[in-house]
Amino acid sequence: MRALIAAATGLAVALALVLTLTALGTPAGETSPKPLLTTVPAHP
Repeated sequence: MRALIAAATGLAVALALVLTLTALGTPAGETSPKPLLTTVPAHP
């Protein structure tokens, strides 16, 4: 029974965190116009 209560509490906390972040919205700022390169460009 304690495990069930602990799981329900954890789920409630996680849901509250998600709802809080959703309510706050995206942070103000600008994104970079340059794309991020994750690999080394190939040389022909």
